[in-house]
Amino acid sequence: MSEERKGIVYTFLSYAMWGVLPLFWKLLEHVDSMEVLLGRIIWAFIFTLLTIVIIGQKAALFQDLRYLWQHKKQLASLIAASLMIAVNWYIFIYAVNSNQMLETSLGYYINPLISVLFGVLFFKERLSRTQLVAVLIALIGVMIMTINYGQLPWIALVLALSFGIYGVLKKRVVLDALRGLAIETLFTLPIAVIFYLYLFQQGTLSFLHVSLSTDVLLIASGAVTAIPLIFFAKGAQRIPLYLIGFLQYIAPTMMLVLGVVLYKEPFTKVELLAFSFIWLALCIFSLSTLREQHMKKRRIA
Repeated sequence: MSEERKGIVYTFLSYAMWGVLPLFWKLLEHVDSMEVLLGRIIWAFIFTLLTIVIIGQKAALFQDLRYLWQHKKQLASLIAASLMIAVNWYIFIYAVNSNQMLETSLGYYINPLISVLFGVLFFKERLSRTQLVAVLIALIGVMIMTINYGQLPWIALVLALSFGIYGVLKKRVVLDALRGLAIETLFTLPIAVIFYLYLFQQGTLSFLHVSLSTDVLLIASGAVTAIPLIFFAKGAQRIPLYLIGFLQYIAPTMMLVLGVVLYKEPFTKVELLAFSFIWLALCIFSLSTLREQHMKKRRIA
């Protein structure tokens, strides 16, 4: 198997895992979303740290920490990124367990367009006329959802914005995916432990107080968080960026299908109209990206 095919397989598996992740969080809907988030941070740190030790990257982890300590701007960016991804994780868990998976799907559909806008704002990247049209069409879809709900689809927007900001911050710090996740969760670990102890003191903690299956699921949340990220890192190293762009729509599509088919969330004609605008925008955006890549290859040739 060629390296590119391996990359496609790894990337496909990562997005497929993220796509079915709501099934896992649904198993924990009897646990408060904040406790699930705190457990996810703690167990993700433990899982990634153990994995790093087992595969012999402990020295590399200390080198990363020393580098960040010597480069304070990058350290600050990574701390901010860790807070952004914690917000993203919490809203995602909350949305899934409050039967709002359609909004979750919408958030990850519009995320690539948010990332394009952030590229223009923060990295002076140029937006083509076609990409601008795509963004405006997506905005119409969001406006339809807003009018239908009577309020902004805040879950979708917070998910897209938090992950977009996370991407901007992470772009300033280049780290191995596994070690990067360990360091990110290390930054939020003290806050998670303090809140966990508070919940324990209040007697509202589910861990070790509900059932063995609940305890196992909370512990497994660490692996569930880390494994897709490791697969994504392996895939992203082997395939071009535009191909990753196409594959990233696997996850929100799976979430949409799960929400409508499995969990019977309402998908009326208005939702269909709004999503149709989003899908049209993504098609235009993807075709524009593919055309640009093709023209670059011709210029190089």
